[in-house]
Amino acid sequence: MIRVGLTGGIASGKSAVGEMMRRRGAVVVDSDQLARDVVVPGSPGLAAVVERFGESMLRPDGSLDRAALGRLVFSDEQARADLNAILHPRIRDAARTIEGLVEDPYVIVVHMIPLLVESGRADDFDAVVVVDVDEETQLQRLVARDGLEPAEAQARIDAQASRAERLRVADYVIRNDAGLTELDERTHAVWHELLKRRGQQGDGCGC
Repeated sequence: MIRVGLTGGIASGKSAVGEMMRRRGAVVVDSDQLARDVVVPGSPGLAAVVERFGESMLRPDGSLDRAALGRLVFSDEQARADLNAILHPRIRDAARTIEGLVEDPYVIVVHMIPLLVESGRADDFDAVVVVDVDEETQLQRLVARDGLEPAEAQARIDAQASRAERLRVADYVIRNDAGLTELDERTHAVWHELLKRRGQQGDGCGC
């Protein structure tokens, strides 16, 4: 098994690259999805969030109001640290459970982790892949994708590791500054490098 950490800044295109790797045979563990799973109504994770941040973080149906929580934590460094302390151990436990179910010893397991650098986890993986984009493009994509004001979008970018910090831990870099065709080609090239690490090439993995 090859364990890969896939990261990149917000709106960099991690999810697109993760899906391209999934199509090539990877088992993809999506930390963003796990972050949602660990705070579903009735979960200990949601109870811990409400205890720390109050019931104003809940929607009328009892689910987490992620937009309200996001506005809070991206404007308050201590609140963001407290939220990460609640979520990260639960996300890691869920990721370990998923990985533990993998029976194929030759599979490539890709962990999509937005805060891989910030959480100091680069050394946890056999390889780190960074999806890279310049900050101006990142800002434009985030504003368009999430409907944020530019200042709010910039605050979310600034709350994460810098582009340089991510590139320093990268074994492989996938630039996402063109279209999906180019992104797929670049992902394809990195996938072959990961196959080499695994010691096999072209074994029916869609490569």
